[in-house]
Amino acid sequence: MTATGSTTNTATPARTDRPAITDRPVRFALVGAGNRGLTYTDWIRRHPDRAELVAVADPRASARTASGASTQFEDWRPLLDERIADAVIVATQDREHVEPILALAAAGYAILTEKPMAATEADCRRILDGVTSAGVPFAVCHVLRYTPYTDLVKGVLDSGVLGSIVSLDLLEPVGWWHYAHSYVRGPWSREADSSPMILAKSSHDLDWIGYVTGARIETVASFGGLAHFKPENAPAGSARNCLDCAVEPDCPYSGPKLYFPALRETGDAWPINHVTDAAHGPDDQAELVRALREGPYGRCVYHCDNDVVDHQVVAMQLSGGITATFTMTAFTEQTHRQVRIFGSHGWLRGDGEKVTVHTFADDRVVTHDAGASGSNAADGHGGGDTALIDAFVTALATGDPAHIRSNGTDSLGSHLAAFAVERSRLGGNTETVPRS
Repeated sequence: MTATGSTTNTATPARTDRPAITDRPVRFALVGAGNRGLTYTDWIRRHPDRAELVAVADPRASARTASGASTQFEDWRPLLDERIADAVIVATQDREHVEPILALAAAGYAILTEKPMAATEADCRRILDGVTSAGVPFAVCHVLRYTPYTDLVKGVLDSGVLGSIVSLDLLEPVGWWHYAHSYVRGPWSREADSSPMILAKSSHDLDWIGYVTGARIETVASFGGLAHFKPENAPAGSARNCLDCAVEPDCPYSGPKLYFPALRETGDAWPINHVTDAAHGPDDQAELVRALREGPYGRCVYHCDNDVVDHQVVAMQLSGGITATFTMTAFTEQTHRQVRIFGSHGWLRGDGEKVTVHTFADDRVVTHDAGASGSNAADGHGGGDTALIDAFVTALATGDPAHIRSNGTDSLGSHLAAFAVERSRLGGNTETVPRS
């Protein structure tokens, strides 16, 4: 088969009578076998006593093969003919979530979907209404909620050692080369094809702010834009393709500079597997050259069709009078998110791996190590990827949805905040975030 591809929440209460799955592994189907989908199925493959991948749907033969599923479809619709799994992982591109989620939930599948849920408020609400009416378990991949580092930060805040939370400052350093790869040359470069940067990339961050503080984002103001990656900033003598460019050796965003070292170091792992599925190691340089010549990843970053922002700041008022700021920027090393949280009796700073707490009463400074590798996708989001799929499988195996930290209602709140942020950036207004 071939792939084709109201603003008021009227969701009815979910049924609570879904049985636990205790006599066999939880069966999964994967819709969209890209990097994110295969991340979760890798965990499934390594835990055969708890979960099993029984089917995959993806229009690309190489992606279907990479999943390792014995039953393969080019499209997700055959999954409706017979319910062959307990749950479906929906990991298609941002704007391709709504139809499969609604149809598969109505067919009785539990749903784990990549973020963002959808690219519009109306579609997010449609999804929440649909999965709630179907009474199926539903989780959104806000993986940062599940990391040991997040547990550590939230544990400090919940302990009360900082007193009342007054304000928070969060930085997302996307990284100069990661931004060029994913948001200039890659599939998230255009809002019309994916979603605004605040949703595609930074919905993680808005969700995290609400999760660790336990507060709701109520009012936002935002500024930002596309500062650098546009034709007027192209160096003199530059070409449309890096392989033809006289100034490429001096360009920090050179495709060859990024991808040839990556091929030598990681073989066919990310990011090479985004560039080509034909190069499998250092000896496949000819395949990489062909991909840079013929595909999107050899294009000059100043002559692409990208339009998502490369820098953005957000000021927020949260419930309880908490204020917060968030900065997303492309112009950094690619590293972990950085946070400072200020309380009435102490303050906290975190770097994605360690959390340092300074309490005022005793002037004591203590540093805690989360024992994980931060919050980047390349390192499994510091344990968040595996903890998420583990929690979802546990929820299905036990019949207890409390194991899911990122349900649809919670996720809708951060999506609504993201949509309000983007309205503010485009309109120059302070925006009120609707309630979910």
